[in-house]
Parts: sequence; structure tokens; C-alpha cells
Amino acid sequence: MKKKILIVVVATLLLLIGSQIHFDIPVADIERTWALPESKFLDLNGMRVHYTDEGKGENVVLIHGTAASLHTWREWVKTLKKDFRVVTLDLPAFGLTGPSPDNDYTIPNYVKFLEQFFAAMKMRQLNLVGNSLGGQIAWRYAVAHPDNVNKLVLIDSAGLPRIGSIPLPIRLARMPVIGSLAKYLSPRFLVKKSLKQVYYDDAKVTDALVDRYHSLALRAGNRNAFVERSRQMTPDDGSGLDKISVPTLIMWGQHDTWIPVEQAANFRKKLFLGQVVIYDNAGHVPHEEIPEQSVADALKFLK
Repeated sequence: MKKKILIVVVATLLLLIGSQIHFDIPVADIERTWALPESKFLDLNGMRVHYTDEGKGENVVLIHGTAASLHTWREWVKTLKKDFRVVTLDLPAFGLTGPSPDNDYTIPNYVKFLEQFFAAMKMRQLNLVGNSLGGQIAWRYAVAHPDNVNKLVLIDSAGLPRIGSIPLPIRLARMPVIGSLAKYLSPRFLVKKSLKQVYYDDAKVTDALVDRYHSLALRAGNRNAFVERSRQMTPDDGSGLDKISVPTLIMWGQHDTWIPVEQAANFRKKLFLGQVVIYDNAGHVPHEEIPEQSVADALKFLK
């Protein structure tokens, strides 16, 4: 009897695991689904970098965070492109750009990637906007290239000693066995759970939003790259922030559970020309959750 129960339990677990296995979506298929009418592609170091380039005026570059894509900025672009040249891009490991051939997802290598991207685009004198991981890359670029950055906007930015626990998806990816399984198992419910963590208003986590994040995660190579990126993450002490002398707007969701709002004040203490806006109706991605309100503040600052 016990043997039969054990067989049933094992069989049930195998069925549950099997039900969560998702095959990679081929690049051509994922591009047909998620490329925008404004999408462009640039061959750079063995990658087909996905980006958009809209509007005219001063350069504004929008850099997304972990597990996101340039789609996260679409509502901001609609407003900003009336006054600026606005460039968005999918970072290596994410979106339609996909994995980097060198498998290096450290912050210094992301800064190097931006250097090469801007050179290929012939872009100088930049206003950089970054959320989470994108914020850390943006301010690290500003430290390395102070003469090429006019203004910074940091939205719930990473890059200071961590407060609180590491987000669940990253913790799972770092685990030896589970991280390896994560390259094949991609439960939609886990994507939905993560979005509910980064949003303050659960009602805004729609099926369409979950589908986009889940589908782009399945782009061939992205899951393996996410695991590698998670394992290559190292603590950042924020050194160099005090060398940034350009005006900086720090934007934060009061209800951010991934990078607590206390970090906004910590960034302000280190930045010479930093100003802070806190949103009591947003979480980790105010540019996506409350786009009209947040872009109005960014526009006022940039103009």
C-alpha cells in the first residue's frame, strides 16, 4: 500500500513538473509577436540589439530593469518624444536582444555595452533614465563618462548596499539545482507573482501584462542568461556616486518591496545635485504602473 502511495505521489510530482516545462520560443517567432512598429535592430558584438529611436531634440535614453524590456517605457515614450529624441533598448539577456555571446552580465560589461551602443548610434550628450538594474547601469556609466551625461533619472535604482532580502526569482536562479531547472521550467504563475510584488496595485497586473513578461522570458537563450546574470550579481557599495555632479532626479515607489524606499534617501545623501520624488501609489516600477504621473515629473526635470 505504501509503495502504491509513493508511486502516486512521485507520478503526481512528475506531472506537475512536466506541466511547467516550456520550450524556448525561436527568435523569429518571438520577434513576430513582440517587435513594435517602431522597432529597429543593430548588429553589435554578435548580438542583434533591439531598440527604438523616436522624436527629435536632446538625447534621452531609457534603460529597463531585470527581466523587463523596452516595452516597459512605451507610455513614457509617447510623451517624451514630443520634446526629445528618445531611445529605448533591450539589454543583453533580456527582451528581443537575448543573450550575450560572451555570457558576461556584470555591471562593468553592461557599461561597456552602452559605450559600444552609443558609439554605433553616434550619440553624445545624453540624458540617462534607468529603473532598477537599469538605474545602476546608468549611474555607473555616468561615473565612467561624466562629460557625456547631462542629467540622470534614477527610478527605484539598484547599486547601493542591499536593504532587505534578494527578490525570489533571483534567489531561485542562484540555487544550484533549482537554478538549472529554471532554464526549462517557467511557470506563468511565478511571473504573475513577481509582477504583483513589483506593482502596488494588483488590479493593474493584467493577463496581457503577464503574457508579455512570460513570453519574452521564453525567447531562446533568455532563461539561461537570466540564471547566469543572477549568479554573477555582486554587491555594489555605491562608490563613485559622490563624483556625479550632474542634476539627478531620484524617483521611488513608496511600496517597493524589491528595493525599499529608504534607498531613495541613501542615494540623495551621496549625490551632489539629487532631488527626490516619492510616489505613494506605486511599487518598484512607477514608470510602468503610474506612467502619466511619473513621466510628468521626469519631463519637468528634463526640460
